[in-house]
Amino acid sequence: MSLVTLLPFIVLIGAMFLMTRSAKKKQQQAANMRNEMQPGSGVRTIGGMYATVKEVNDDTVLLDAGPGVDLLFAKNSIGAVLTDDEYNRIVHGIEHDLKSDTDIVPDDASSLTETDASSDDDAPADKSVDLGKKDADDEPADEPVADAAPAEAKTDDQGKKSDGGSEAK
Repeated sequence: MSLVTLLPFIVLIGAMFLMTRSAKKKQQQAANMRNEMQPGSGVRTIGGMYATVKEVNDDTVLLDAGPGVDLLFAKNSIGAVLTDDEYNRIVHGIEHDLKSDTDIVPDDASSLTETDASSDDDAPADKSVDLGKKDADDEPADEPVADAAPAEAKTDDQGKKSDGGSEAK
C-alpha cells in the first residue's frame, strides 16, 4: 500500500480524535459547573426551567421552583448555573445596571419637538421653495422659433403612428 491510499484514512482518524477531544472538554466543563453549584444559586435546567438551588447531593439537586414547590432533579439535568444578576434579570425582571436608572425616552414629547427660535425668525413660513423647475406659465411666449421644419416633422411622425389595431388585421 502506498502513502496516497492511506492518507484519507489518516485524515479521518485525526478528525475523529479532534472531535472527541473537544467533546470531552465540553463534558468536563459542564461537570465542573455542576460540581460548583451551591445552595442559593440560580440555575436553568435542560428543559428550560429556572429555579434556585436549595440542596446539593452527590447525584441529585433539590430545586426551589416557587413558593412551596421543591423539585428533585438529577445533577446531569442542570443546563447552566447562572450568576445572581443574570438570574434576577431573567426570572424577576430586575436590572442591576446603573444605566437602567436613567430614562431613555422622556415622559412628555414636548422636549422632542422643541426648535430653535432663531431659525423660525430667519425663514418665513409662506415662502415657496424653488426646486429649479419652470412652469409653462413662467416661460415667455414671445421667443422666436428657430426652425419650423423640426416641428413639422414631428407632427408628420405623430400622424403616421397608430396603435396597431387597424393595420394588424
